[in-house]
Amino acid sequence: AGSMSSECLGNFLRITLSAEYFEDKYLTFSAIDQLGRAWEIDEAMASRCGYTVTFNYWGNVEFRASALSCHSQSEKDVFTVTIQIKASHTPDMKNAVTHLKTATCHYGPWSPRELVCEKNYMEVSVRKEVPQIVPDFIQDEPEDWALAFPEAKAGESSIWQIVFHQPEKKKALLMTDAWHAGYGLNTTDTRILLRIPYSAAQIQLVKAQGITFSAVRSSTFYKQRWMILMVDTAVACPVDGVDYMNKTIIWTVPKYVQPLSAGATGFKDVLVEAGVDLHKLSAKEMISRKYSLENDLDSITIKIPVGAEGGYYKTSVNSGQHGTKYCISLFLEHQWEDNKWGLTKHTIIKEIETPFEHVELTMTDSKWINAKFTEGAGESLTLTCFLSDTNLSARLVNVTLGMFLPDVELVNLTFEGTTVTVLEAIWHGYLTQQNRYANGSQTYTIQVPFDAASIKKEYTRDDIRTYTLNVTLDFRIHPTSETFTIPVITVSAVKDAVLPSARGFCDEKNLCLTIAHGNVDQNWLLFISNQHLTSEAAQKHSYSLSDNGTHLAICVPFLSPHVDYEDIHSSGIMASLHLTLKDGVTLTNRRDFSISCRFSPSQLMQCLPNGTVVITAVKLVGFKDVDMSQLLLRDRQCKPALVTEKTATFKFNVNTCGTSRKFNSTTMTYENDVLYFRPGSDMPVYQLKCICWYAVKQTVDVQYESKNNPAPSIKPGFGSLALSLKLFKEKTFSNPYKESEYPVVKYLREALYFEVQLLQSEDVRLELNLKDCWATNSQSGDSHPQWPILRNGCENNEESHRTILHQVNFSPTVRFPLHLKRFEVRMFTFFQSTTLLQE
Repeated sequence: AGSMSSECLGNFLRITLSAEYFEDKYLTFSAIDQLGRAWEIDEAMASRCGYTVTFNYWGNVEFRASALSCHSQSEKDVFTVTIQIKASHTPDMKNAVTHLKTATCHYGPWSPRELVCEKNYMEVSVRKEVPQIVPDFIQDEPEDWALAFPEAKAGESSIWQIVFHQPEKKKALLMTDAWHAGYGLNTTDTRILLRIPYSAAQIQLVKAQGITFSAVRSSTFYKQRWMILMVDTAVACPVDGVDYMNKTIIWTVPKYVQPLSAGATGFKDVLVEAGVDLHKLSAKEMISRKYSLENDLDSITIKIPVGAEGGYYKTSVNSGQHGTKYCISLFLEHQWEDNKWGLTKHTIIKEIETPFEHVELTMTDSKWINAKFTEGAGESLTLTCFLSDTNLSARLVNVTLGMFLPDVELVNLTFEGTTVTVLEAIWHGYLTQQNRYANGSQTYTIQVPFDAASIKKEYTRDDIRTYTLNVTLDFRIHPTSETFTIPVITVSAVKDAVLPSARGFCDEKNLCLTIAHGNVDQNWLLFISNQHLTSEAAQKHSYSLSDNGTHLAICVPFLSPHVDYEDIHSSGIMASLHLTLKDGVTLTNRRDFSISCRFSPSQLMQCLPNGTVVITAVKLVGFKDVDMSQLLLRDRQCKPALVTEKTATFKFNVNTCGTSRKFNSTTMTYENDVLYFRPGSDMPVYQLKCICWYAVKQTVDVQYESKNNPAPSIKPGFGSLALSLKLFKEKTFSNPYKESEYPVVKYLREALYFEVQLLQSEDVRLELNLKDCWATNSQSGDSHPQWPILRNGCENNEESHRTILHQVNFSPTVRFPLHLKRFEVRMFTFFQSTTLLQE
């Protein structure tokens, strides 16, 4: 109901199909004749039979039929048209719904000659002065035609014949041939009609006051017993005549065109009326719309301001750019009298489109502040935003793009090389919303979470991250199905960056750093002394390197090529380890970490019992130009046995290399120096003093006794500990059961491997101890029966169900072995007397 409406507009019937019901459906139109037969209307038939299909501003489909259309049922001044419409969701028209619409219109009085210039055809109808053909008419002999008119000599004997008058020659067509050529010929009780498509071969282009007309000069012959009726069926319609000046449409139509006025004199205007969409407008209505109608001596001029009421803007595309055109369907009716025809009525329908005008789009979002918008011809739209603190919790890219006319629809989105529909985009985190306004315009809002995979996240500076949305929007224009694309880029700067942080410690032989990951370093690379530290490189240098996803831990031995030595003092050697996190693409420094510790000088010396001394000299940071291979002992003939970039190792006996010796009552002291001289100088710039003590005579008395150790005491402490209990598939404790694999099915005596872990804490002094562990027959830990697995931290050795504790060693996945306990128990079942409680 309400999906179709009809309207009588002079010598036209208009049937409107509602866009609300028929939008996005495939349609076919058929005309129903007097016998109830349906004739499907294609483009050729429409222009031959007087039918026109158009779309209006709101997307409704309009079907127009001439009063003298092929299948109109005419009686006096009333004509009736019946149209069958089929609508389907598929182009093959399967499961189509059929609609039937019949409308009756009154039209009159008829002028002796009526000319119609429709969108797709020209039509001329002339009053017929002789009776209609009688049904039992007997065909005369062919020679009767030859006696009547020379133009008919070349044609066969026929009731109808049309002769086209062209500059070079005349061309005669029989009615059947004319019909196949696309012409429409018809007769009623009172009129003879010729309808000509604009693509007809016999059309001539003629000029009148500089305006081009499509014109046909023709005579239609009709044979009625002993006479032949010849009717002048000339017609002309303006092709151009439209100018645009100062945002105004100027349409000029000459009054008198030679093909229409041949042989006539004494012209007199009877009526000039204009309107829009076949509705005539009064003078008052035209003034209110700021229309202008000028009726001069030789021409009629209509002026319409662009954007005025009655017309509409539609979306257009030119060279890929989005813009608009102003469209208006003007209607002009000119009636005049002359001494040949009497009264002639000329009805012209003119569809006018203004030239393409580029429209700049805007991108906005009320949630952003300090927004910067740029657009270039044929380039993408870019919006740079800085998110206010109050909107940080939303964590959305929220962009509104517009304004668009109502004939535009967003159909696809393309991001990361993938094109998806608006509906499919929801699965990728893209939510689109159409916003309609009272004036018919619309905008589209696109919301994308910051965490969407297609959003590019980049750390820029301080605590700021940028979120870049790069999406191409594909639009379709209704009803032409033209498409255009708009690439959109938004860059959102948000203060939400969490940078990596580090803490370090040193033991007797190593420098260690633990780096807690932030939210910006997913693609950052670890560098040590400006060298990329990979797992392979760490293994090569015997470094401990591990990463559990939240923390990266590295331990480097004191004597390593990537450790810097700052000074050597009797209190120890100051050593430093420097790490850098670099951008994985640009390799720019993002974050620096370092740790410095003082190590015992004994790390550089070994005094062996057999009198051999091993000294490792290190290069200090302040002596970068020192060549470690040129280091010497007091005896300059003693050179290092092993040299690296930062170390030089000497191996010698205490009786060689200029080593001095001192005695006291208990010890022998041996001294030597590692020296470095610059060329030409006798003063060392580097000196490392080395001393070894050996006992001269020593008596050691050892006394011991057996003593019972006191029972260990425990001081209770209180706090929260996070623990996890996992069941593993095998003895290696590398593959735990997943949550989706429970309940786990096991058979009797199969081994179960359990692991209990202390979570979160990284305190190496803590050790996890399990006091009691038991199995129950239900999920409640207090239920009975119970079977002990661990008692007071010890294994249950009863019967054959012995519990086995497994040692936990340090590994890349286990950083704190004391924080874990692992044990193995064989599968058993509960009995009560001889009854099996559970399988």
